[in-house]
Amino acid sequence: MIVRFEGDVFRWEARNDSDWYFVALPPELSDDIRETQAFRRGFGGVRVEATIGGSTWRTSIFPQAGGVYVLPLKRAVRDSEGIDPGATIDVDLVVLDA
Repeated sequence: MIVRFEGDVFRWEARNDSDWYFVALPPELSDDIRETQAFRRGFGGVRVEATIGGSTWRTSIFPQAGGVYVLPLKRAVRDSEGIDPGATIDVDLVVLDA
């Protein structure tokens, strides 16, 4: 499964000392992944390859309360692509665990 979506960058606020940033997949895309996904890793993660601008990396998306998956954004990617908290970004995503 290969998809493109747009989402807003947000900071994980479970801990005040956290510097983890994510972008949420749209609900309908999250539903599609959940329905087609036969294998889930720890914490319900699904392996993906993500591309933002000129940066491509492999990671996992994770289910969040409310049913949507979230994509963690590595600091190196945020820095190289000039991504700030609250920014709206375009993401190309390849689901590897299908």
